[in-house]
Amino acid sequence: MPAAPHLEPTARDQGTAPAPAKKKMRWYDGFALSLTMPAALVASLGGSIGGLGAWGAVALWVTAMVLAAVTNWIYTELAAMFPDSSGGIAHYATEGWKSRAPVVGPLASFGYWFSWTTALSVYSGIVGSLVQAQWFPGQRWTLDLGPVQLTFPVVVGLGVIALLFGAAMIGLHAAMWIVHLTGAMLLVPLVVFIVGPFVTGDWDASRLHWNLHGAAGLHEALVWLYIMAWTCFCVEVCATFAPEYADPVKDTSRALRAGVLFGLGVFVLLPLSLAGYVGEGPISGEPTTFYVKAFQDLIGGGADLMVVFLIGSLLLIMVSGLADGSRVLHTMGVEGITIRQLGVLDRRGVPVRALLVALVLNVVTLTVLRTPLAIIVAGNLGYILTHILALSAFALLRRDRPDAARPIRLPSLMVPVAWTLAALLTVILVVGATGFSVSGYGGPAELAVAVGVLALGVVLWLYRTRVQDRS
Repeated sequence: MPAAPHLEPTARDQGTAPAPAKKKMRWYDGFALSLTMPAALVASLGGSIGGLGAWGAVALWVTAMVLAAVTNWIYTELAAMFPDSSGGIAHYATEGWKSRAPVVGPLASFGYWFSWTTALSVYSGIVGSLVQAQWFPGQRWTLDLGPVQLTFPVVVGLGVIALLFGAAMIGLHAAMWIVHLTGAMLLVPLVVFIVGPFVTGDWDASRLHWNLHGAAGLHEALVWLYIMAWTCFCVEVCATFAPEYADPVKDTSRALRAGVLFGLGVFVLLPLSLAGYVGEGPISGEPTTFYVKAFQDLIGGGADLMVVFLIGSLLLIMVSGLADGSRVLHTMGVEGITIRQLGVLDRRGVPVRALLVALVLNVVTLTVLRTPLAIIVAGNLGYILTHILALSAFALLRRDRPDAARPIRLPSLMVPVAWTLAALLTVILVVGATGFSVSGYGGPAELAVAVGVLALGVVLWLYRTRVQDRS
């Protein structure tokens, strides 16, 4: 989930009663935040086209987007129920399950935190690859240091991480003007990629294929839905900020509707236009950097500027991931979900310790896992698990707190819908977490990292509750 428009320390951060949310956002602010969806598509579009074929990729992107839309419609009720929460969907899961299984708190919180914090390593690595492809194509060297491998894109990515970390340390704020600016930068390459191939006359439908067949195709589809969830479900930002809209009911529904419709349009048109223009084979060969060659073919000398716009749009996700991840980890320390030492702000209101954890995590993730999709599949286990727990929490809260204030109250029909979605996501989670090799991204190492993060979260929670809070 992208960071809130302002990250100043609240009363909650200081250990006192939380301050009410400032209702200054409008629906178009939520829509601007939801532009992280098409920006995030850069990481996994090429791999999905290469593995599924263009028609298969379109079908699954639309399916994932529809599931995300219904899921996040459910979150609008929960967001309005907890207007002072800074924990997002992880907080909803904790509230719904805490009377039955308190361990859900650290599982959901660490799963959510890990997936969004590592967005910095995912997109800094992509920035490095784009820089190499556009300006330094001859830099193909590799330096092996045991489990760590350095390449030109990785070194550039480490530099991006260091710059963003330095900015965050002196008080980086993801203000709405930055969100609108980077969102506008994203729209430029999107328009070029969607319109350009058809205008040139070089688009060919014969280059589009469907690679999903029989039981094996169903298995592969579930694995790819596991990967795609990281991109599509971040439309949650439209629902999570419901308490901060000027009109929570109308603005939330409008922002969610605009984000979903825009996402659906991009997820249909972008794979069709690029696959019909570039071809599935070249995309499969360079799934991360084929955009550069497409820019060069479409607009020639303007490719430099287009790559700059593409890189600029990725900053929205990186800034949001770092800011939000550090704030969530700090809040976990304040609310007793992890060790006290992480629930501390410096005198300027910056969660320095949480930022240091994020720095180390992203450096290790980028240098060890390296491939953007490998990092995504590692983080998605905890992320999808958090959605499963949050959806079931919606149904449990309807049963446990029937008289609680619900400024946004959905029809009762959404309770069985929530259970159905939770069951479907459970199937996707199990198949995806055990089928990394089907997509060609991930394996035992990524699964071990994902499980290890969740296990560490539970250990730190036990230490906090059994040792620190008792003493």
